[in-house]
Amino acid sequence: MRKLKILILEDDIIEVMKLNRTISSLKLNHKIIEANNGEDALKLLENKEELPDIILLDLNMPKINGIEFLSMIKKDPMLQYLPIVILTTSNNHKDRLECYKLGIAGYVLKPLKYKEYVSKIEKLLAYWSINELRIK
Repeated sequence: MRKLKILILEDDIIEVMKLNRTISSLKLNHKIIEANNGEDALKLLENKEELPDIILLDLNMPKINGIEFLSMIKKDPMLQYLPIVILTTSNNHKDRLECYKLGIAGYVLKPLKYKEYVSKIEKLLAYWSINELRIK
């Protein structure tokens, strides 16, 4: 499996820590880049030489919410094909539908139990580390 560069877009520091802890406990060597909101993420994505392999996006964020961020990314010819997986607590059908219309690569509900979270993240990252999509 190849090493991934993962951009996590999450305003909850506990969730960011949980992802880092999960990757560490699974002994995965992926690089995590953190952005607390959509504005910060857009600044990071300006550097087209350092694009992530995958973006994990929370929907409920300040300033620019996940769906607004997704809309902006999909309008940019250099970023529109970046795989974006929604990682959220929102089980709202309307949100899911809107995200899929905008072209997400997946929609994962954050489980309450840590063990289930680890299992989901492990499967998600295993898939993307063998996927042959290369944007750069």
